[in-house]
Amino acid sequence: MQKYLDILKQYWGYDEFRSLQGDIIRSIASGKDTLGLMPTGGGKSLTFQVPTMAMEGLCIVVTPLIALMKDQVENLKKRGIAAAAIYSGMSHNSILMTLENSVFGAYKFLYVSPERLSTPIFIEKMKQATVCMIAVDESHCISQWGYDFRPSYLRIADIRELIPDVPVLALTATATPEVVDDIQKQLLFKKPNVFQKSFHRTNLAYVVRTVENKDENLLKILNNVPGTSVVYVRNRKRTKEVADFLNQNGIPAENFHAGLKNETKDAKQSRWMSGDTRVIVSTNAFGMGIDKAEVRTVVHMDLPDSLEAYFQEAGRAGRDEQKAYAVLLYNNGDAVKMRKRVSDSFPGKEMVVKVYEALGNYLQMGVGSGLDKVFAFDIADFCTKFKLPILISYNCLKILQQAGYIELTDEQDSSSRVLFTVGKDDLYKLKQNAEQEKLIHILLRSYTGLFTDLAPISEETIGKRLNWDRKKVYDQLVLLAKESIIQFIPRKKTPYLTFIREREATERVYLGKEAYDNRLERYISRIKSVLDYAQEENTCRCRMLLTYFGEKEIKPCGCCDICLKQKETQVSNDDFESIRGSIVQLLTLEPLTVNSVIRKLTVSEPKALQVIRFMMDNGQLEENELMRLKLK
Repeated sequence: MQKYLDILKQYWGYDEFRSLQGDIIRSIASGKDTLGLMPTGGGKSLTFQVPTMAMEGLCIVVTPLIALMKDQVENLKKRGIAAAAIYSGMSHNSILMTLENSVFGAYKFLYVSPERLSTPIFIEKMKQATVCMIAVDESHCISQWGYDFRPSYLRIADIRELIPDVPVLALTATATPEVVDDIQKQLLFKKPNVFQKSFHRTNLAYVVRTVENKDENLLKILNNVPGTSVVYVRNRKRTKEVADFLNQNGIPAENFHAGLKNETKDAKQSRWMSGDTRVIVSTNAFGMGIDKAEVRTVVHMDLPDSLEAYFQEAGRAGRDEQKAYAVLLYNNGDAVKMRKRVSDSFPGKEMVVKVYEALGNYLQMGVGSGLDKVFAFDIADFCTKFKLPILISYNCLKILQQAGYIELTDEQDSSSRVLFTVGKDDLYKLKQNAEQEKLIHILLRSYTGLFTDLAPISEETIGKRLNWDRKKVYDQLVLLAKESIIQFIPRKKTPYLTFIREREATERVYLGKEAYDNRLERYISRIKSVLDYAQEENTCRCRMLLTYFGEKEIKPCGCCDICLKQKETQVSNDDFESIRGSIVQLLTLEPLTVNSVIRKLTVSEPKALQVIRFMMDNGQLEENELMRLKLK
């Protein structure tokens, strides 16, 4: 174990592992397939990064989160560790170069999005590479029982058959018992092997408030509990509305969602991390891979789709192990919205087929064509041209993904791309001004493949080499494109859509039970679990959550709103006698109504009522309009 501690100290600066990290590292380092269930912020990445540094060869890391993939690659590079990533949207040349470097041992870590695993080029290169481990992040995505099933994850089993002696480390923050079993089955574990710590967080109080005005209650929470906060809402428009409301009431807040530019997101995140911004109001796009220990409150203004998602997001509060609160604001309108969410998330099968047909026409692909073709996909433009509702269409595309017809990635920044449309010989015969000549010279010196493929470039890098600002580089590239010297595609933020199979004739599109019916049934079940949690009035909230994730014999936490309410109504023997004596004293003087007695007592109403009920049940009091003593 000492060599792993030495690596931990050398590259990450820590002296010891957190709970469970060491056990997982020992297991995977000994060649055993391993599943690690660690709560959000538990340091999952170190469990594959540290042992890989002690092994010969390459660690393949499978993750669906492209932004997190890029962040981890950059973080590893900053520590002097060679790492690279492959994901949708990269050019063929870039992918090929990265894979060839992996074969020749240039990297210790290769991060791969799951849809890349089954491509012929990836399979061929992995046969030649020396692989020491496969790490599967967000491994619940491989289970059809899970809340975020992704068919592309099933391809990991194919890679296992390709390199059968390489151990697999599967990692996730949330999984029910059914999902835990299914992960190991789908990843072809040789033996069951699970490391799990209790998800119980003694410092985190779960609270549900049934309220009419959520904004005012949010303000009250933030005024009563000082410190950093994350506020989750359902849509992008609402992030700005709530952030503006908080700023107007003296609480520094910013909004955050996936549609913002990367530099804008980075700036907002940085201000929140440094404490300049107290509150981030976000969709569920915020939080993944962010580790700020001193978050005091996480507030959900809307119900999430599942308890798995809620538990993960709420768990971002109180990682410094100091008192923190996870608050869910609920009202009766939420139940209606949840039922509508079911019909929005699972449009009728006829609608799904209609969207598939429109998609093929939009991308101008005939039946029988399109296999493995990748498209930058503008869903707003698609829906406008075919007069389709955006939300319904997006969910139809997700169902088509589950059925194995397409792969749709999240929005990501696509680099600017350049392709020379004139040959090298002709290029040198053309007359350009001095600035165009400089730009062409830098392009040719800095990038390869410019005459054969649209190659990704960086305006910032070119600008530094020419001592130009980014706008000047952009303007000069546009001029070259207008003169038909280059084809220039500016950088933009876009999702990518890949056809996993050839376009089918409409009548042959099949949405089987697993792709539609069973998933609908499980979605309804998860929605019901969320509503049960929000509407519960008697069971400890922590116990409800931990039971959902398969933990047994859970004692009440003592700090959620339900436990506190029950404590409030419990009367000790000494308190009982004291309250009883006060009631007797009051009613000796005159008969009183129940409300009058409660007002005159100095204890809480629930405790007073409990003693009054006991005295009535035992014949010590009688009540008509007024309450009188029946003491003998």
